[in-house]
Amino acid sequence: MNSEDIRRGFLNYFKTQGHKIVPSSPVVPHDDPTLLFTNAGMNQFKDVFLGKSKRSYTRATTTQKCIRAGGKHNDLENVGFTSRHLTFFEMLGNFSFGDYFKEDAIRFAYDISCHVFGFDPERIWASVYEEDDEAFEIWKNYLPEKRLVRFGKSENFWAMGDTGPCGPCSELLYDRGKKYSDATSPIYDKTGERYPEFWNLVFMQFNQDETGKMTPLPKPCIDTGAGLERVVAFVNGYDNIFLTDVLRSLIAEVEDLSKIKYDEKNIDIAPAFHVIADHIRSLAFAIADGAVPSNVDRGYVLRKILRRAFRYGKILNFEKPFLAKLLPRLNSLMGKDFPELKDNLDRTAEILTMEEESFIKTLQRGGNLMNGIISLAKKEKRMILGEEAFKLKDTYGFPIEEVTLLAKDEHLQVDLKKYDELEKKAKEISKSAHEKVHQKFDENFFADFTKTHKPCEFLGHNIFESESRILALIQGSKFVDTIKENDLSIIILDKTPFYAEMGGQTADKGQIFLNENIFEVEDTQSPYPGVIVHIGKMKKGKLSKQEKIKTKIDIKRRKKIEANHSATHLIHWALSQVLGQHIKQAGSLVDEFRLRFDFDHHKAVSKEEVRQVERLVNEKIRENIKVKEYEVLYEDVLKDPTIKQIFGEKYSDKVRVIDMLHSKELCGGSHTSYTGDIGYFRIFKESSIAAGVRRIEALTGEGAEDFSYEKEDLIDNISSKLKVVPQKLEEKVLSMIEDNFELNQKFKKLQKEKQGDLLSVLTNKTEKVNSINILMEKVDLDPKQLQELSQDLLNQLKSAIVVLASEVDSRCQIIIRVSQDLIDKKIFANDLIKEIAPIIQGGGGGKKDSAQAGGKEFAKVDEAFEKIKQILIAK
Repeated sequence: MNSEDIRRGFLNYFKTQGHKIVPSSPVVPHDDPTLLFTNAGMNQFKDVFLGKSKRSYTRATTTQKCIRAGGKHNDLENVGFTSRHLTFFEMLGNFSFGDYFKEDAIRFAYDISCHVFGFDPERIWASVYEEDDEAFEIWKNYLPEKRLVRFGKSENFWAMGDTGPCGPCSELLYDRGKKYSDATSPIYDKTGERYPEFWNLVFMQFNQDETGKMTPLPKPCIDTGAGLERVVAFVNGYDNIFLTDVLRSLIAEVEDLSKIKYDEKNIDIAPAFHVIADHIRSLAFAIADGAVPSNVDRGYVLRKILRRAFRYGKILNFEKPFLAKLLPRLNSLMGKDFPELKDNLDRTAEILTMEEESFIKTLQRGGNLMNGIISLAKKEKRMILGEEAFKLKDTYGFPIEEVTLLAKDEHLQVDLKKYDELEKKAKEISKSAHEKVHQKFDENFFADFTKTHKPCEFLGHNIFESESRILALIQGSKFVDTIKENDLSIIILDKTPFYAEMGGQTADKGQIFLNENIFEVEDTQSPYPGVIVHIGKMKKGKLSKQEKIKTKIDIKRRKKIEANHSATHLIHWALSQVLGQHIKQAGSLVDEFRLRFDFDHHKAVSKEEVRQVERLVNEKIRENIKVKEYEVLYEDVLKDPTIKQIFGEKYSDKVRVIDMLHSKELCGGSHTSYTGDIGYFRIFKESSIAAGVRRIEALTGEGAEDFSYEKEDLIDNISSKLKVVPQKLEEKVLSMIEDNFELNQKFKKLQKEKQGDLLSVLTNKTEKVNSINILMEKVDLDPKQLQELSQDLLNQLKSAIVVLASEVDSRCQIIIRVSQDLIDKKIFANDLIKEIAPIIQGGGGGKKDSAQAGGKEFAKVDEAFEKIKQILIAK
């Protein structure tokens, strides 16, 4: 049986048992900042298990793409050298959210193991938690008691964290026979080679509090996981996971490309085949799901995986980028069940090749630096310092693995202890740089309030005024009964038309008033579920708790926000059309002045592409499409690729869709009624904000018009000053550039002639001090000319010290050059410059043959020259 057979057989079995087949979540967990990569099937259901969200189904099954290559679960360095470690794998799983429990979970697992996987029932064992008598008794219906074992908490008890859902687990084990061990039971199989686990069943039945006390959950849950690749290996009797169909096929492709035959027993080259076959899957799936190699977080891990694959490729004689050549084979193997591979094939290939080319340059640059470090270490008869190795890696991106390999070739050691210290320190600094976003309000402040008050109701995006009641007034950190004129306060109402800031859309502003009593709302927030706070200042009069008041938002401002928000949806769609379907929103900001849209993309957006995006958006504005809004089930969204969702957002069972015909997106914000209400659209800036993340800033309506007028005015003003019509402006500017170039060349020629004349004059001003030729003179030259003339003088004089000083922008510049014969006599330019720099109230430095200083006091140059003479006399 191959991977596809087992994958589909597993999912179809659970479908017949009333389970919802849920697509794999992205391997990049955009909605869970605690994870670098998705590393288990339950990750996408975490909020369901925690009771924070619900699904329309209570039974689910998945085959989840997983990467374990960073953080707590990190198999990276083992991959290639063992028969079972992988960075990328598929996790088959079935889940129950308060539906069935142990009895059905065990029945399903045994049934699939025998009838879908095709395992010999006589070779199946099961382990249970030592105190879980219930699971032990259920297993006795399927397995003889002699093939049931009990283990302690470290092996057979699972917890989501220090607190929260937890419970015992049961593992299915497969007896691979005596050739792996003489152990007669998993209890005695210390290496786990004879009785490896292939399926883990977690019984979430308790909630653990801060004290460690466990109380039964009202609705226990099931979370199971079975590694597909391991199952395939056991089913087919393979000792090595790299002999399974998908990985072996990728190895065959590497054989074809490298013209080197794979031999699993050849310890010199087999690891290279294993590393490449495994790593290309991690890279392809991560990039397809929105990650890009970079120097931070998961991007750093991805870059590390890519560079590791390339380094092992060198063992197989790959000297040029080759990873992208494996993608067509991977797509043919897994693309049917994971179409994102095919959809992102070209982009993934481009990113891999760019990264490999960059790494080749890094190796070349770092190799030259490494040679210098090796020479110095040999000369000084020492190991390569940890500081040197860390600088190569941190500053130049030269891998520590490459450093140690090259050092070994030269019979040198590397101070890895110091290197690890510096690496750890750098990681701590990086970690502390990630500032946590603190809420503006303490959540606990509103907890008691929500227990005695109904949730504050947002009246909707099409209601701009209301009659409401004041539920609470807050000043500072206290609830008060009345607020008076000029008080900075917070008002909580029973219902409100004010939109609280969220989803990138800025908050509404406006007024809360009662007759002549006016409260100016400057901000609206939702700091706690069910609470909407209106922040501002009592402009006139006073307001009291429980009073009936009127509200009115700033409608003109809201309309501008709506236009900008609807434009972000059209940008998202247009970028997908122009750059590719990989485009995913990475953040946004929408206010009344402009809009900002961040998105995943691996390179700068060209001027032509920006223009295409603008044209597409304006085209849809002119079409004046009706903007529809409606609610659908979130599970239906997951099946509809035309509806975009924002990664990082948490969605409930029912979600709101904003539909502009071409653009469909989940969104809770305010929008125009028709795309024509946006008016006009212009992009004024495109930039990079992080590795693999671009930002577009744009304007709509009057703002876009003003932007266009400003550009027109600029062209008109320049044309007027140059006395040419705008249509001839480019021609005029090109002519001026050409004229300027010619004048510049003439000026340089004159300068050179001046320097030549100066050279003749100055060579005759040489004097001898203590039998040493020395030339010291003040000249009227810029720093570059100073450099050139001093070198020309030294070339002419052969043996001499040349000291030139010039006043540039009210500052003194001094340069000293020393010929080699005088350097041999221990006269160094950098020593001389250090002596005279304080005289001109400055500082400087350089090398033995050339040094410079800058200072404030040009008037003291003669004193500095005299100091040099004294030093030479003393020699």
